[in-house]
Amino acid sequence: MKTKKELKDEYKQMKFPTGVFQVKCTVNKKCLVDNSVDMESKWNRHKMELKFGSHRNTELQKDWNQFGEDKFAFEVLSTLKKTDEANINYTRELKNLQDTVIKELKIENTY
Repeated sequence: MKTKKELKDEYKQMKFPTGVFQVKCTVNKKCLVDNSVDMESKWNRHKMELKFGSHRNTELQKDWNQFGEDKFAFEVLSTLKKTDEANINYTRELKNLQDTVIKELKIENTY
């Protein structure tokens, strides 16, 4: 059995998918475009906030309540490869990537 320290070290070594994603309503085609260094965790946070009725985006929450969870899809739009370089500002890089993706895909119907 692994020690707590070994488990923590393993967790620190894990690579999480980094990039831009959207939460899209399949009924009205509106979407929320977001980014994260850990897209899975961020999507889980959005989903939990929506399930508990406490999402900060009231328009998205209203549609979630009206149409239901099964009418929403999580879609990865672009990924960003992380490097071991310490001086990279991933927050800024992800925001730039998100702006580029929105422009290139011509995403206009957003929450």
